[in-house]
Amino acid sequence: MTSSIFYGGKGGVGKTTCAAATGLRLAAEGRETLVVSTDPAHSLADALEIPLGPEPRSLESVPRLSAVEIDPETRADRYERIARALASDLRSAGVRLSDEEVERLFASGAPAGADELAALDLLVEYVDGGSWDAIVFDTAPTGHTLRLFDLPAVMDLALETTQSLRGQVRRIGDSAKRMMLGPMAFATGGDDGPDGLVDLRGRMHRAREILRDPDRTEFRVVTIPETMAIEESKRLVDRLREAEIPVRTIVVNRVLEPEAVHDDCSRCRSRASRHEERLEEIERAFPNLAVVALPEAEGEVHGLRTLEPLADRLSRAPSPVPAE
Repeated sequence: MTSSIFYGGKGGVGKTTCAAATGLRLAAEGRETLVVSTDPAHSLADALEIPLGPEPRSLESVPRLSAVEIDPETRADRYERIARALASDLRSAGVRLSDEEVERLFASGAPAGADELAALDLLVEYVDGGSWDAIVFDTAPTGHTLRLFDLPAVMDLALETTQSLRGQVRRIGDSAKRMMLGPMAFATGGDDGPDGLVDLRGRMHRAREILRDPDRTEFRVVTIPETMAIEESKRLVDRLREAEIPVRTIVVNRVLEPEAVHDDCSRCRSRASRHEERLEEIERAFPNLAVVALPEAEGEVHGLRTLEPLADRLSRAPSPVPAE
């Protein structure tokens, strides 16, 4: 059973670093692991120091680890085919809608919400059709992430309405064909292929099932020891619980620990003390969640060598991924 770990939170708190480090540890433990970036502003390739694209790529230096940066444009053709099928049905019922008008819907690239739709589409594809034991998601900043989890319910209503409208339009068109052509009306066959709307709606239902399954999915909120970031994390946890997304861990990144402070740096001691207070505040605010603190790095976290110490810390967090 493929398990999923999502990292999310405020922009710039280190979600990509956490996702990459977790993927590194899971692969080292013998699990076939895929790290997925759903953030439109990708930085996963930089963290792993490997060129990435819209198709999963294996890391030669790390057996059993692959990574991918989702590009919503690569899914736009699927959504465009659905729009063209709808346009064909409308035309069959006498509603004038030219190819040029359909084309204009996609003239500016992927439609609004395509980032989240592509992420959910590929979530189902990777979990149900892939060969990975674990998938780690580096999500976009909070607003995008909440849309990601709200999308299945929103899309279900929209697709149900569209599907109903499509059925009515097709019945009108079929009636017109029978009146004009009689028994020969459908001699050339019916649909050109599977109904894209039905397929898409089914994938949205499946995505919601996966996201809400506590036995295979966990969302980890990443924050830093600063008041604004903590407050945003509280709102995010509340929204995730409302959406029935399993949350078990708060990761507090960039914590200046007392043992890392030089005795002659009063400013550093003051900052370490403040971070300690913020950690206590986080533990009080989230009494039912595990709190994992990651130390402030001396330099930039970039590349596999710098990810390994973080991977050790993150391995202490509860995980839906079953142990070997």
